[in-house]
Amino acid sequence: MGLAREKARRGVLLGGLLLALLLGPSPARAAPVDVALVLAVDVSESVDADEYELQHEGIARAFESEPLIAAIAGGTKGAIDVLVLEWSDRDKQVVTVDWTRISDAASAKAFAKSVRATRRSSNGLTAIGDALLAAQAAFLRLPDTADRRIIDVSGDGMANIGPPPQQVRDELVASGITINGLAILKTEPWLDQYYDQNVVGGPGGFLIQIEDFPSFVSAMQQKLLAEVAAARPRGRAAFLARQIQ
Repeated sequence: MGLAREKARRGVLLGGLLLALLLGPSPARAAPVDVALVLAVDVSESVDADEYELQHEGIARAFESEPLIAAIAGGTKGAIDVLVLEWSDRDKQVVTVDWTRISDAASAKAFAKSVRATRRSSNGLTAIGDALLAAQAAFLRLPDTADRRIIDVSGDGMANIGPPPQQVRDELVASGITINGLAILKTEPWLDQYYDQNVVGGPGGFLIQIEDFPSFVSAMQQKLLAEVAAARPRGRAAFLARQIQ
């Protein structure tokens, strides 16, 4: 069992390194930021065109909101790095907006404009484990030094292909990465439990659950505020804290 686990661990790490090589280098910058955040967005076939637009627009609007801009500017470093990764099947993980430094209203709104300018990259099965590996690879290209590294996974279904998310999650948490979840319960009402057990992890890791896609805009804003401020979300939005020791 020990040998098998070690082989699996090496496979997970190698997969992330290969993805980083395929994606190529990021521009040299090496400035400090409070958070490096990968927004990993589900675009599998269970997400229809209208639901995709709600996610897409939800991210853009969140970065245009004054509370989030103020939270970013008020951080210790006064800046964050953000990347958008769309994912579905095993071979369908696409960076649609590469690492972008956000420190004020102008850079936040420019990022929102970049998000709106992208188009859906794929559809397919639901490979959450591969999405996490692609996010890990993105961190290997991070142009700045970050106090915290967070993967923000949003989705509406359980993994049905690829490496087990729990295995990949544990490896990433061991390397210092926190994984938060936004579970959309429209088609799988039990998805929050699945995300809690298999996806969410790391110091301060939390899960927000929403009933449907129209709730995505407010949920994403709340989630980003919690991540930037290193605080758990408040209010009615259900969340479940989970940490991997």
